[in-house]
Amino acid sequence: MELKSLFYHRYVGGQHGGLEVPAGYTLRLTDIEGGANTSLLFFNPRNPLERINLPDTLKCQHTFKLTQGHCVYSDMGRIFCSIVKDDTGWIDSVGGLSHKAQVEKAWGVRDYQTHRNDWLQNGHDAMLVEMAKFGLGLRDLAATLNVFSKVETTDEGKLSFVQGRSNPGAVVELRFEMDTIVLFSTCPHPMNKAATYPRDPVDVEMVKSAPVSADDACLNHCDENRRGFTNTRQYQPVSLG
Repeated sequence: MELKSLFYHRYVGGQHGGLEVPAGYTLRLTDIEGGANTSLLFFNPRNPLERINLPDTLKCQHTFKLTQGHCVYSDMGRIFCSIVKDDTGWIDSVGGLSHKAQVEKAWGVRDYQTHRNDWLQNGHDAMLVEMAKFGLGLRDLAATLNVFSKVETTDEGKLSFVQGRSNPGAVVELRFEMDTIVLFSTCPHPMNKAATYPRDPVDVEMVKSAPVSADDACLNHCDENRRGFTNTRQYQPVSLG
């Protein structure tokens, strides 16, 4: 059954936003035309010192990539969200954010004062703008989750960006297990080699989640995830029903 959307907005490439997602709700991200990138940061609204920790997320689930069936952890061993759907099969967790110098080198210089909505924003500055709205700053910046993007390793051990990894209409759904400040940027991935600045649109929706069942794939992915759900339940019992 299709659930009613409680929040919806379409962001084109180079924009940014943020909202608080309550426990028991799902963010559905849709890559409309293919090849998009959406960088995400998570913080605990009750204690913003608690934030996304991707090294622990990868380590405890014994993986380099994240996809459907995985969870995203905080630095206090709790689960911000579960990845309940991923049409791309690979969510980047190592590429980080683009910076002003990278964008200028790749696509030239355009500032807002001169070019208005056609200016070229970078992921680092875009994320800091959103963080400031919640009283956060540069020292609070953590590694980002890059939805719709894939960075793999070559046989020589170098990181390699897979151009155009996401297909038109690809969907990623994140089910939140605890109240979470979600900040995001649709600026280009820092390793993107596109000839022109990407403006690929992404739809962001929030819907009510179905209850977490005993046979849930994310819950049962590994022993570490079961402990993570327990830690989250002890902190915020309502999050798991």
